[in-house]
Parts: sequence; structure tokens; C-alpha cells
Amino acid sequence: MERPSLEFNLPDTHEDGKLYVVDSLNNLNKLNVCPAESQRSLDEEENTSGTGENIAGSNTRNQCLFFVIFILTLIVSLALVSFAIFLIFQTRNEVDQISSRLLSEKKNIEELKKLNNIILRHLNQSRIKE
Repeated sequence: MERPSLEFNLPDTHEDGKLYVVDSLNNLNKLNVCPAESQRSLDEEENTSGTGENIAGSNTRNQCLFFVIFILTLIVSLALVSFAIFLIFQTRNEVDQISSRLLSEKKNIEELKKLNNIILRHLNQSRIKE
């Protein structure tokens, strides 16, 4: 597919006519190249006074807004990570406490088993004697 050329051989016209044709070609090029959203922003740029101060102020404002949002995101992320680390340490402490309780209960159960065996032996010996 060949792309149609945007260059035309213009007949000799007045200066106003040439400017009108060039402006029309520029608008046609914008419609073909730019999506609708960027076309609106281009139209807004054309409607400004042309000083460029609005654009510079807008860019500075956008950069400041970006950095504020970026810093807020970092702070929220840091808070979430800190909370996650806190929860990890709390969980570790709870698991350590439960493990120590289980070990002490295991020792108690072993002692109860020994006592049970001693009692059973004693009962068996007393039955034998009777």
C-alpha cells in the first residue's frame, strides 16, 4: 500500500490562499496521525495565547502533582511493609510461645506415662501377692 503524499502542487494563489491550504493540510495530518484525545489537547494548545506560559505552568504543575503522588505512594508502601514485618515478628513470637508450651506439655505427658506405668506395676504386684 502506498501512502498518499501530502505534498500538492499548488497553483499560484494569493498568500492567504496558500496559508489556508497549508492550514487545511495540517489539520488533515493531525486527524490522520493523532488520536482523538491528543487532538483535543492540540486544539486547546492552538486556542491558547501562544505565549507558552500556560504550557510551562501546566507542565510544572503536572510534575509537582506527580512527585506528590509518588511520595505519598512511597510512604504508603513503607507503612505497609513495616506493618507486614511487624506481623511477621508477632507471629514468630506466638509460634515460639506455642512451641515452648508444647514442649513443656510433652514433658508433663511423659512424666504422667511414667507414673502410670509405676502405678500399673504396683497394682500388678499387689494382685500377684493376693
